[in-house]
Amino acid sequence: MKTRPARWNRPNKTDSSWVGIVLAVLFVATGVCFGAEGRTAERLGVPSENLSLRNEVERAIARGLAWLEKNQDPKGFWTTSDHPAVTALALVAFQGRPGREANTAEPEAIKKGYAFLLDCTQPDGGIYRKDMPNYNTAVSMMALLAANRAEYKPILLKARQFIVGLQSDFGERGKADDLFDGGIGYGNRYLHSDMSNTLLALEALYYSKRLIEDERLAGARDLNWAAAIQFIQNCQNLPEHNKQKWVADDPKNKGGFVYYPGNSMAGETNLPSGRIALRSYGSISYAGLLSYVYAGLKPEDPRVKAVSDWLRRNYTLDENPGMGPQGLFFYYHTMAKALTLADVDQLETASGQKVNWRKDLALRLINLQKGDGSWVNDNGRWWEKEAPLVTAYAIISLEMIQRGL
Repeated sequence: MKTRPARWNRPNKTDSSWVGIVLAVLFVATGVCFGAEGRTAERLGVPSENLSLRNEVERAIARGLAWLEKNQDPKGFWTTSDHPAVTALALVAFQGRPGREANTAEPEAIKKGYAFLLDCTQPDGGIYRKDMPNYNTAVSMMALLAANRAEYKPILLKARQFIVGLQSDFGERGKADDLFDGGIGYGNRYLHSDMSNTLLALEALYYSKRLIEDERLAGARDLNWAAAIQFIQNCQNLPEHNKQKWVADDPKNKGGFVYYPGNSMAGETNLPSGRIALRSYGSISYAGLLSYVYAGLKPEDPRVKAVSDWLRRNYTLDENPGMGPQGLFFYYHTMAKALTLADVDQLETASGQKVNWRKDLALRLINLQKGDGSWVNDNGRWWEKEAPLVTAYAIISLEMIQRGL
């Protein structure tokens, strides 16, 4: 099967369907990155196997959303009012539900959730309560974009400028004189940049970029995207582009990502040369790939190719590669997002096997769903024992799969 020429799709400035933009995906790559079979215009109809699976996926989504409705706090938030990001993820899950376009009745849970988010807006433009202003603002922006409501535009513009202002620059403005320059961290007391927060910030800025393309807002300050790329590069195990001493050049780690320069949640590894390097791991490597794309790198860029190859070599649903069960659902979430955005139908692994990742991930998530409709990780790292957070991750992943079926 032939694949498309390598390219990324950019948001359509005239498209008013922000739900489609935010949830369904905007860039397209060929097998250049993942060794994938792309879709063709000649494909007509839906295979019966896909219809059956799609029905199962839609039932799992409906059960998950029903659980979220039942477990929303009367004040409109999920889990805790201190972190509106969890509520925002739940709202994104509701906005992406199958059949949403045909059903004009908006669930009460959505109304209460957005009322809570709006109550979290701050005078500085951020959307947060006490802590982690970038994390909460960036994820909340995605929920507001998914709502596609004109009255949210002023809030989004202020939130966008707030995130832009959080970009790290510890020296003279515009000069990358620190390894953390160009990236974004949690904010507040969390001073340095990291890949997770940088991903979330770049995603929110990427999908909201058309808001500042209005002629009246042409003077709005934008992110230093070149500096952001430099920070992302500083987190990649790729010696051709990253000269730090910890960078690994062995086949197990080359091309993948670490959490921030000098630190990997997956720990260290001893190379055959006797040098100590940092291990790459799955969820943050998908974060690296997505960050490169949001920052404008092309599929043929060697940095994009390198991380794509690492992800292909390390494809598994049994664990978050390098981390075991830690952050497993965030790994599924970033995997589904990246492979959907890359328009990958079949993923070719390092052994040459072609994997139907949608089917495999869908069945994995369906089998992990609890009897009450929720999802939760037995491993509590990164809040993954919080059922609303993990349930939102799972539902959003299944919604991307459902649209691909």
